[in-house]
Amino acid sequence: MRMPSYDISRSRFRLSDGHVVVLSELVVGDPVPDEFSREREELVECGLIDDAGAVSPLLRPLLQTIARPVVVITVESDGRQGKLDHGLVIGENHAVSHQAWPGEAESQYSLVEPRTVVWALADMVNLQRSGAVPDVGPSVVETTVATLDAGLAAVDAMPFMDSGSEGRDHILKAVQNLGTIDGPALRVFADMLAEVRSSWRMTAAWRGDSEGEDGVVIRGFGVWDCGPLGYWHRELPAEPVQPGQVGPASTLRLVRVRAGRVWELINELLPADGELRYLELP
Repeated sequence: MRMPSYDISRSRFRLSDGHVVVLSELVVGDPVPDEFSREREELVECGLIDDAGAVSPLLRPLLQTIARPVVVITVESDGRQGKLDHGLVIGENHAVSHQAWPGEAESQYSLVEPRTVVWALADMVNLQRSGAVPDVGPSVVETTVATLDAGLAAVDAMPFMDSGSEGRDHILKAVQNLGTIDGPALRVFADMLAEVRSSWRMTAAWRGDSEGEDGVVIRGFGVWDCGPLGYWHRELPAEPVQPGQVGPASTLRLVRVRAGRVWELINELLPADGELRYLELP
């Protein structure tokens, strides 16, 4: 079992969600709920709080940013190793990133230079400069969410890291059976599912003008990183996707893009000058 830890030289901390709850309660002077007593003891043991509950000054920029966010960005990534939740919080004076690790309860929290948040977000999704990408055929693939689910079930049934011809044929048959995609796009889609390293969506929220009224503005987009087959922008279902909005019959449209376009989408996600008001979270 890992414990909370920190690296003074790089202003980074390994903390679980429970540790963040404890620290947030202590900062505002509220009692720590009994169910987080173990996390409280771990924070005392590693020196981030003392026996009386005083929080280390090392954590002040991080906690102040989390407590009073201006922009909150979430990165939800899904792949063969499961789901990972990353993110970045931009405050009035600092920016804080947090990145998860497969199979670990703790995430790494780091102070980020505010002028480099686009680079930090690109790093979270392992955005790589596009090199020579082979011609795979159609640059637009359109099918249904039900077909995607059938393909993902076929991928899950394959041994980890098996992307050979036998595995690809297994995926192809699974998606072909639903009859919502055929021709060259069918083979491309099967190859994409075999090669996908991660599918992720990035969402930003801030207080601003929402449909002519003061409210929370939300923007987002989704991408598939298919390794040697490049990046594919998920145009449909369009982000931000709300709970219950997407069903088996919903259209799935993926458009092949270069890394430079993904970089532009990250930039476009962030609010422009004049769009911001203070975002208050419950």
